[in-house]
Amino acid sequence: MKQLPFFASAVVAGSFVWAETAQAQVLDQPAQVAAPAASASAPRPGPARPRAADSPQAMPSDEQSYRREMVFGVNFNTQGGLIGGVNVRVARVLDERWLRFWSLEGVSFKNQKEENRVTDYGGTYKRFKANYAFALRPSVGLQRILFRKAADAGVQVNGLLSAGPSLGLLMPYYISYNATAANNPNRPPNQNDLIVDQPYDPTTTLVESAIVDRGPLFAGIGKTQIVPGAHLRGALSFEYGRYRDAVAGAEVGFLLEAYTKRLLILNPPLADPNTLNKQFFPSVYLTLYLGHRS
Repeated sequence: MKQLPFFASAVVAGSFVWAETAQAQVLDQPAQVAAPAASASAPRPGPARPRAADSPQAMPSDEQSYRREMVFGVNFNTQGGLIGGVNVRVARVLDERWLRFWSLEGVSFKNQKEENRVTDYGGTYKRFKANYAFALRPSVGLQRILFRKAADAGVQVNGLLSAGPSLGLLMPYYISYNATAANNPNRPPNQNDLIVDQPYDPTTTLVESAIVDRGPLFAGIGKTQIVPGAHLRGALSFEYGRYRDAVAGAEVGFLLEAYTKRLLILNPPLADPNTLNKQFFPSVYLTLYLGHRS
């Protein structure tokens, strides 16, 4: 009987130890296990929505890494010579697909009826050419990304549409002319003859044998005439850039251009200049460009 109090004390101590252990296990369990079970009448939660990082719209892309684009290009077109002109384009990102841009292009026109002549002095000139013809085309437009390339490889395809005014520039075509030989056609030329640079007016320059060579290109820049006009352009560009901050590619498209009067390039004395010179200039073009993004 004396062992009963000792046995009771052992039972009580063991109960305290068991209670402390059970409480520690309950505290270590996840919160959802300790929470009471939901009632049968409570609505069941729907399927978990994907996180923003898992959504395709939130994936990082190239257009989010730059806000501005500048490119420089060399133009080839059906109305120009070997190299049609040059241009610059600056674009700003509007959203993940659209960009707004402004551009400035300078091109030269070549009349398909131009004829090269070799002079008696070994020089060359364009027969019946009255003016050089150039065009400045400031424009504004929109660019849409149609197919996006991968971050470091592939081809990106863009669609472009722009419009703006056109400034036609008619600069007189100059020739080097032997004034002495013109006044004395039967006299053989010599080193003492008077050679002058003057505008080539095919209607008044009657002694073609006195033409020595073509004159300096910008000799008539002070007499340039301006003819206003307008243009509309549509194009596709194909971008081949391996780096996000570099741009390289090609642009192909069409351009419709009209002026308030015919651009007088050729002026033959025995023909109607309206039949040789145009007022409307539709063309197909190719531009090769390089640039950068920031």
